[in-house]
Order: sequence, then C-alpha cells, then structure tokens
Amino acid sequence: MEAGKARAAPASRSTLGGLRALVAVDLRQVSIAEGFRAALSVAVIVAVNEALNWPPMMEAALAALLTCLCDPGGPIRRRIPAILAFGVLGALITVGFGVLRNAPLGVVIPVACAGIFCSSFARVHGQPAQQVGNLLTVVQVLALTRTIGDVGQGAALGFAFLGGSLWAAVLTLVIWRLHPYGPARRAVADAYRELARLVADLRLVLRHEAPHETVWDRHASAHRRTVREAIERARAAVLVTVRAHGPVSGRAAQTFIRLEAVDQMFGALIGLSDLLASDPDPAARLCADRMLRLIRPLLIVLARAIVTDKLPRIERLDQATRAIAGAAPEGSPMHTVADVLAERLRIAINLSAPDGWRPGAPTDQPAEPLWRRAAANISANLNWQSEALRHALRNAATAAPAFAITLHRPTPYGHWLTIMLVMTMQPYVALTYARALERIGGTILGGVIAALVATVCTTPITIAAALFPLAVIALAVRPASFGLFITCLTPLVVLLSELGRPGESELTIAGMRALYAVLGGGLAVVASLVLWPSWEPGRVARDLAAALRAHAAYARAEIGLLLREATMAQVEAARRAAGMASNNLESTLQRALLEPGGAHRHLDAALTIDAALRRMAGRLSAMHLDGADGHDPAVWHEWAGWIETAGASLSGGDIDLPPRPKLPPVDSQAEALARIARQWEASAGAMRRMR
Repeated sequence: MEAGKARAAPASRSTLGGLRALVAVDLRQVSIAEGFRAALSVAVIVAVNEALNWPPMMEAALAALLTCLCDPGGPIRRRIPAILAFGVLGALITVGFGVLRNAPLGVVIPVACAGIFCSSFARVHGQPAQQVGNLLTVVQVLALTRTIGDVGQGAALGFAFLGGSLWAAVLTLVIWRLHPYGPARRAVADAYRELARLVADLRLVLRHEAPHETVWDRHASAHRRTVREAIERARAAVLVTVRAHGPVSGRAAQTFIRLEAVDQMFGALIGLSDLLASDPDPAARLCADRMLRLIRPLLIVLARAIVTDKLPRIERLDQATRAIAGAAPEGSPMHTVADVLAERLRIAINLSAPDGWRPGAPTDQPAEPLWRRAAANISANLNWQSEALRHALRNAATAAPAFAITLHRPTPYGHWLTIMLVMTMQPYVALTYARALERIGGTILGGVIAALVATVCTTPITIAAALFPLAVIALAVRPASFGLFITCLTPLVVLLSELGRPGESELTIAGMRALYAVLGGGLAVVASLVLWPSWEPGRVARDLAAALRAHAAYARAEIGLLLREATMAQVEAARRAAGMASNNLESTLQRALLEPGGAHRHLDAALTIDAALRRMAGRLSAMHLDGADGHDPAVWHEWAGWIETAGASLSGGDIDLPPRPKLPPVDSQAEALARIARQWEASAGAMRRMR
C-alpha cells in the first residue's frame, strides 16, 4: 500500500502540472520572429504551387515547416548537421516507406516499428538529434499514408521533400538567422561586465592610504548588489532559453558553466575585499592591486567573447591567468583567492577557445571522429538501465497495434492515431500524463477555433489567407507553451486538410482529430504505465549522484590505464557507464525543465554539474593519448585517489573537497588534471546552491 501511494502521488502532481501547463504561458519565450520565419517558409512554397499547380509541392511545404521546427539554434556549424540530416533522411523515408507500403502488412509493420525505434533512440545523441528523430517519426507515419507505384512518382516526392527542406535551411541559416541563445549570452556577458566594474572600484578603494570602514561599505553597497542582480538576471535568462531549446546542447552547457564561473569569481572577490579590509598590510594591498589590474581586462574581453564567439590572443590570456595565480606568495590567504580567480578565468577562456585548443598544443589538433562518438553513444545505451532504450522500445511496441489498425483499414485521418500515440509517449510516466492532457485539451480547443474560423473563411482563397497568421501564432508560441502550441496548430492542420479535401466538413475534420487525440493520448498513458514505467520522485537527485559516481569511476579507470593497472576493456566499460549516466541525467533534466512553475529548485545548479561532467569526460577521453611516462607514478596514484574522493563526496552531498594533490611536471598532463579538478570544483560550487 505504501509503495502504491508513493507512486500515485507523483502522477497526481504531474496531472495538475499538465493542466497548469496547458493554460500557463511564459511570454518571455514567445518568438514572433520564429513564427513569421516558419510561416514564410511554407507560404512561399504554397504560392509557387498556386502558380505551377504541381501536387508534390505540398510535400515540399511540409518539409519546409518541419525543417524550421527541427532547427536546434546555436552556432551554424552545429545547426547545419541537424537540418541537413533531417532533409536527406526525410526524403529517403518519404520514398522508401511509400514504396514499402506496397508490401504485405506482415513486412510493413515490423519495418515501420523498427523505424520508430531508431528515430526515438536518436535522443542518445543529444537534444538536436532528439528533435530530428521526433519529426522523422511524423514523416514516417505520413509516408505510409500513400503508395508509390512508379519511379517517377517516388523521385518527384523525394526531390520535393529535399527541395522544401533545403529552402527552409537557406531561410533559417542564411536569409533570416535567429539567435535563440542571444538574450542569455548577453545577460551572462553583462554579469562579467558588472564584475569588471566591481574590480575597477576595488582598485580605487586600494588607492586610499588607509581606507575607512565607510569606504569599504560604500564599495560593497554600490557594486555587490549590482553584480548579484546581474548574475540572477542572467540565470533567469538562461533558464528561460534552456526550457525552450533543451539543456543538452553545447551552447547550453557553455552558458551554464560561464555563469557558474562568474558567480564563483564574485564570491572570491568578496572574500578578497574582506581580507583587504581587515589587513592593511601595504604588501598585501600591492599584491591585490597587481592581481586586480590583470583581472579587469580579462573580464571585459570575456564579456565581448561571450556575445561574439570570438576570443583573440588566447595564449596571452592564458599567460595572464598564470600571472594572476602567481601574484600572491604561496601559503598566504591571498594566494588561495588568486588561485580560485585564475582557475575560474581559465574555465571561461577555455569555453571560448576553438575546439581542441590546449595551452601549448597546436590549435588544429584533430577531434575524435563523429562516427566514433556516435557509436560510443549507441553502445553506452544498449543496456536495460538506459532510459532512452526503454523509451524507444516502448514507442515501437505501442506503434505496432496502431499501425495494424490504421494500415489494415485505411481512413483519411487514421494516421493521426499513430502520430498522437507516439508523439505523446515520453520516457517518464509523469511527463506522458502532462503531454496527453496538453494534446487532448489543446486539440479539442483548437477544433473549436477551427470551426469558428471556417464560418468566416468559406472559400479556398480566404482559408489560404487565414493559414499564414495561424502559422505565425502557432510557431511563435511553441517555446512558451506546448499546450497553447497544440491549440493553435490544430486549426492550422484542420484548415490545411480542408484545402486538400474540398467539401469535407471542418467539424468532421476537427472531430476526427479530437477523437484520435483522446485515443492516442489515452493509449500512451496506458502504455507508459504497463511497459517498463519510469517513476519520478527524487530522480534528479538520484541521477545526479549516479552521474557523479560514474564519472569518478571513469576517471579512475583512465588513470589506471595510463599506469598499466587497467585494461582498455575496463576503460571502455567505465566510459559507457559514464555516458549512459549522463544521458539518463539529461533526460531527467529535460523532463524537469518542462514541468511548470518551479517544480525543482536550483535546477540550474544540476544543469551546471551535468555540463561540467560532460567536459570532464571529453578531457578524460583524450588523456591516454598523452601517456603517463616521464614522472613519478605516485603522483598519478594520488590524483586517482583525489578524483575518487571528490566524486564520492559530491555524490553523497558533501561539498567540501579535499585539497588538490601536486600536479605532474609534464605541461600537457598537468593541464589535463587541472581541467578535471576545475570541473569537480565547479560542480562543488554549483552544489552549494542546491542546499
């Protein structure tokens, strides 16, 4: 009974949360520009179709719309692979599944379910791949609604889909570029600038011969509140953006770690001012002035680099951080502060450096091949502990009966059942409940709106004219509220269907869509309860602790390999476990971000730790390339013990890390260990806010 109560509680809370999410809108996330861009991508193709009257053009319009939806945002070099992959795979699926429809159902259904599994399992490669996989699921289901009987028809549909996708890619990447992380990056840059102003004022205070207590109070009141407000504004802006675009992207990780770095530097500078206020020693003040003189320009350069993604003179910046670390004598309290400031500045600089750059290493060092990283992600998640694997299998299993029903007795709108079912299904029971409520409620309300619009727009021309503003509104509110997005999308789909089937009653179309939404959402909830359910209480904390332990074990295994105390097989097993733990954590964080209204306090701290662990794993993967020859193995044993202790402490909630061991003499190895230590320390700083 107690176990049943424990499981029922989160479901009821998520049900209420889903109802709130259906009507709650965060206006800060509404993007009119994104709505206009997506609507324009479709409108241009529809206009061309009116002139050419070529039926495959509607396939191009669908491809353009879906391509805009799969755009992950961020730097162009990271967006291009996702957008082009969707266009190419979508064209191949459109043709391949259209040809497959000619085969017996005994062949069609297993292949279709395998396709659903693959597109659902794509989430292991990150948020952009998850978006692409979700939309490819829609393409697969729609492709099975038609039969391609000859090569000419298949080629026409495939090229139309690819052409529409490429048009949307040119529109989004070249003609009308949006920067979804722009507000968050500018807010973080403002925090760095405010910290630079605090540093400048602190230097002015030091110029007083004997600063009175009121001088220190004026400094604190004038700048500390300003910096704290800037940091909190940046934190709010980053969370708003990540809720809309997901926590797994490289841009999100970069932004969270930069924000954590400036917050920890702010704390260190407060400690420095307190030390100086209580110790009027001229030597200490001279040492602090030298340190602050180096810090201020670095903060200004970093603020500019955060906005522009360009960081000049990387080697000189790294030299400046070394000078800051050496500005105070070892063993003094001032040295501890200097070391913290230098380490946090190095984190921010390394985040802005080109991929693969290391101090003293060539900037053109090749990165690990994409296929190898993809294979490692897949291998890490091919076990039953992976949430992504269970979710993909659940989707494939529930799609089979839906395909059997809709393909055995095809109806004009039967494919909506499969789409509603698969798209409602989420990795977790609570989120599936919320998605079902949002889809059902939004579809019913949207059907009512479609009926009202249809009473005014009674001709094909007026219906086509109404589609553009509906598309703008639907796609503009998509980041703000999923329920409102479905509400606005439904009349768009209903009116498009009416254009494709002249004479069909809008009420009939809206009623069928609502019926399939109820059936699909209900079946998704049942399947999430029956097929390997994942329950939510405390999952963020548990998955965070598991990820910390897994990465500590991975670090220990990599060092063991360098010391010839572990085998490559053991390292690969540890790396897979760490990767899977990160995937599970990121899935949990994605679910938590979608929950309305502060369901998880300090979620940004968990996101910061996740980003730090990902960066540490990347550094560990490259460590064995350097080797451990040429110095005392005792140093490496000491570091292995420190990393294990740090991971165990953080996973157990203890934020007080032991002092770092001595670094090895080889620069590249010392830099690798220092980077790993910085990630543990950044994680400890983030965990302080979770208490």
